[in-house]
Amino acid sequence: MKPTQQLHDLGQSLWIDNISRTMLADGTLKEFIDELCVTGLTSNPTIFEKAIGGSDAYDAAIRSKSAAGLQGEQLFYQLAIEDLTQAADLFLPVHQATRGIDGWVSLEVSPLLAEDTAGSLAAARQLHAQAARPNLFIKIPGTPAGIQAIEDSIFAGVPVNVTLLFSRAQYLAAAEAYLRGIERRIAAGLAPVVESVASVFVSRWDVAIKDKVTAALRNRLGIAISQQIYKACCELQASARYQKVLKAGAHPQRLLWASTGTKDPSAPDTLYVSALAAPDTVNTMPDKTLLAFADHGKVDAVMDKSGGDSKSVLAEFAAAGIDTTQLAVQLQREGAQSFTASWNDLLKSLASKS
Repeated sequence: MKPTQQLHDLGQSLWIDNISRTMLADGTLKEFIDELCVTGLTSNPTIFEKAIGGSDAYDAAIRSKSAAGLQGEQLFYQLAIEDLTQAADLFLPVHQATRGIDGWVSLEVSPLLAEDTAGSLAAARQLHAQAARPNLFIKIPGTPAGIQAIEDSIFAGVPVNVTLLFSRAQYLAAAEAYLRGIERRIAAGLAPVVESVASVFVSRWDVAIKDKVTAALRNRLGIAISQQIYKACCELQASARYQKVLKAGAHPQRLLWASTGTKDPSAPDTLYVSALAAPDTVNTMPDKTLLAFADHGKVDAVMDKSGGDSKSVLAEFAAAGIDTTQLAVQLQREGAQSFTASWNDLLKSLASKS
């Protein structure tokens, strides 16, 4: 049995953190679905910037749509939605078989809206309607301004992938926004099922502190933070408040482990995938990590709902002078800035190809 099948049987969804017109056309995505138990897909501005700017696969479509008057963000979203609806259709059987729990693809609102609550809500509603697929998440960053947009989008019936979460506090803010949105729907007599995932970025923690700690602490912070968040998730979903909405028919917001490709060449290439095996969660990973795990990955243990050794490990980092509260804010800000830079590069690439 392949390691990817083991994770699938454990109850964890494996999603691919990539999309391109090429992998749709040459059957790569279909092969991942058929052979490696991939049941969903995520995208972001950086992924699309590389796909569009780094190949000629989109050139004919760009010229055609530009000649029809599309440019900038409108042009990009036409291209992205063409790709993502095709991918969504491939995952639709999984989506239907799991009654909406799995089989999702994700499209992000413009990173330029990260601090614009009203703009994020409007964009989320418009993009979801434009794609016209039941299994398409709209990604909204879990920034302070994004939290209200997440709640309002859930209330409006738009499925949301909350992105750019790094800490327990950031996760809980996003989870409670989801919960409030569902509670508002129940109070208004609306259907309580609007799916959501909360995407926690893992490896960026270890990249940020790799030169600030001893070798014994390297590549351990991202996993410890994730264990802490998993514990918080399990506790929240067991609470009376959460159980009340579940009894009303809502589905739990699932944790999604993102940024799970190993960045340190001296560390195992399946480090984060093996460490974050847990039922009722999602792991979205780049092609390279997926293929490595399928080849030689191991599922040694399931994550501990009590947080494992995260408390003692985080104490070691605190003793080493790492302020995880401050670093979480920094990582979220830098993540938003990185997506904005990719977005601007993407628009420049579209303009030049036009």
